[in-house]
Amino acid sequence: MDRESKLQQLAALEQEVQQLKAELAAETTPTHWRPTGYYAAYYATTGFLLGMFGAATSLLANIIGSLVWNGLKGQPQNPLRLIQVYLTFPLGETALKIDTGITLAVGCCLYLGTGMLYGILFQLVLTRFTPNATFGRRLLVVSVLSLAVWLVNFYGILSWLQPLLLGGNWIVELVPWWVAALTHLVFGWTMVLVYPWGLYLPYQPQTEQT
Repeated sequence: MDRESKLQQLAALEQEVQQLKAELAAETTPTHWRPTGYYAAYYATTGFLLGMFGAATSLLANIIGSLVWNGLKGQPQNPLRLIQVYLTFPLGETALKIDTGITLAVGCCLYLGTGMLYGILFQLVLTRFTPNATFGRRLLVVSVLSLAVWLVNFYGILSWLQPLLLGGNWIVELVPWWVAALTHLVFGWTMVLVYPWGLYLPYQPQTEQT
């Protein structure tokens, strides 16, 4: 075999080695899954978690409002009045007489749990319809959604369902309309503030970042 043939064979072998190295590298490099469209499952999950913040903020606003009411009107009212009324749905009128104890604590947990469920709706709406909107536009959209949820909850569902099941319409009658509306608005506004915490950011390996 002459020198020229040896050089050609060596070049072919080197090319084959490089090809084998590339194939091995491709096999060992991990592939990172990324969503191809709107990641609804992720946003539903983050909305569920972030809804707790909205519920906690709206509950805190009601507690402060009850304390202010006591100071202005001189009429004693349980700071957790909202929870008392909220518990009339499963417990009926007897819930209004519960002032302390584990029942109110359970009521607070149920309230937070309800907020987490509504958080799914709000996060899906925010991420689906206002991903590139300004803060003011998001605030407007969420305000409309909050009032719509209030109207549907109170006058579309509870106004007939609670009397049908428990014989009384305590939630709609005992919660002033403006308190109910503000409670839902505070929840929605809080969701606007915490909404960025639930955005999906694809993982980027160090090699891709550089």
